[in-house]
Amino acid sequence: MCFSSETAIIAQSGFDPDGVDLDYYGKKHFLKASLMTAGINIGLWAFDRYALNADYAQISLNSIKDNFSKGFVWDNDQMSTNMFLHPYHGNLYFNAARSNGYNFWQSGLFALGGSAMWEFLMECEYPSTNDIITTPIGGMALGEVLYRTSDLILDDRSGGWERGGREVAIFILSPMRGVTRAINGDAWRKRTTTGRQFGVPNVSIEVATGVRLLKNNDTGIGFATELNFEYGNRYSMKQERPYDFFNLHTAINLQASQPIFGRLNIQGRLHNIPIIETDKTRLNLGVFQQFDYYDSDTLSSKSTQIPYKFCTPASLGIGSMFHNSQPQNDQIEAFGYITAIILGAVSSDYYKVDARNYNMASGISLKTGIKYSLGDDRFSLSLSHEYYRFYTWQGYNPNTDLSNVNTKTINVQGDHSTASIHLTEATAGLKLHNNIYLSGKFSHISRHTHYRFHDDTHSNTIDCQLMLSLKL
Repeated sequence: MCFSSETAIIAQSGFDPDGVDLDYYGKKHFLKASLMTAGINIGLWAFDRYALNADYAQISLNSIKDNFSKGFVWDNDQMSTNMFLHPYHGNLYFNAARSNGYNFWQSGLFALGGSAMWEFLMECEYPSTNDIITTPIGGMALGEVLYRTSDLILDDRSGGWERGGREVAIFILSPMRGVTRAINGDAWRKRTTTGRQFGVPNVSIEVATGVRLLKNNDTGIGFATELNFEYGNRYSMKQERPYDFFNLHTAINLQASQPIFGRLNIQGRLHNIPIIETDKTRLNLGVFQQFDYYDSDTLSSKSTQIPYKFCTPASLGIGSMFHNSQPQNDQIEAFGYITAIILGAVSSDYYKVDARNYNMASGISLKTGIKYSLGDDRFSLSLSHEYYRFYTWQGYNPNTDLSNVNTKTINVQGDHSTASIHLTEATAGLKLHNNIYLSGKFSHISRHTHYRFHDDTHSNTIDCQLMLSLKL
């Protein structure tokens, strides 16, 4: 979880949605939502089959029969495919329903249905155990964040070039919402109200860019851009719907050998329990959905060690957030979470099969952090720690030759192992002028993996950043 300008979030007051908009866009359209969900799969399959001529898209009645006969297996796609692109695909199913009047939980069922259709009918590869978990659950997190973000842009009162720009932005953020609006004619129909389903919530945005140094046995230097986005009121006393509060942190790398998309953290509050609300102190408990994704690659052609690679696209837990105002408007913030990892992934030192170099796993994560800010946020210092414990229980026979296995039927999570990851971050921020800040961040990532049939391993990585940021 990332800290943000708490003063701004508490001071601002959002506006509730218009009842006319809720009635207009809140009507459920089951047939349209179902056809759009199926259409996503058919369209993607047609592209894979006729444009890419992909082997897995050569489906037939026999392949469908085999899929039902064999059942689910763990697949060997790369982490970015299994743990990010599949959840993104789930977001499309989710928003096919969300944009047709269904709520958060109901839309999740469409994501599950769309994923099941793809796994059993649209590929001539056996259904994937990991995909049927991460696609709907991770898709719900990504889907709700993108749906609500697109809602901030919506304004049915606008016209001309402004309206066109808004609708294009909505389509980019939430393609299925954009398609739905085009089908219904809402993309160009002017109304007397904005059309927003969530009114005008409190929002804080921070965009940062700067230099990044990554070091383990080797050293790499490049550039990075980060986005921190917080939506809603952390300490709302109202009855909340899922994701009335969430925060998002993402990082884009411009660094040789490193993946462009290096980090994604989503934390969405599903249920809120206010504990304390006074003029100076606020405390609440909540149920949270977490989506954490960290990816890196070897730092040079001479290096064989990946600095870090782990993620938790399907996880759920509880947590608490605390805020206290000090004299001279100094602020103290703190948080703590415990989360069950339904399914995640962590890098492996031994399992190298097809495109996979990681173990799939379940487990637990713990997060805690504290931040102190001087008045008006002119200087801040924060410290956080994340701990992940991954258990991989469905491994392979230690006598197996991994270089000579059927990658479609091996059906294992990876190595029999237990992995522990510690991520510690310290950040200092200095206000330079108005909303412009200079910040420095030091991160230390360590991994220790105990293998049942291999030697244990331990790795350490240092990640340092010097960034200029703009806070809105």
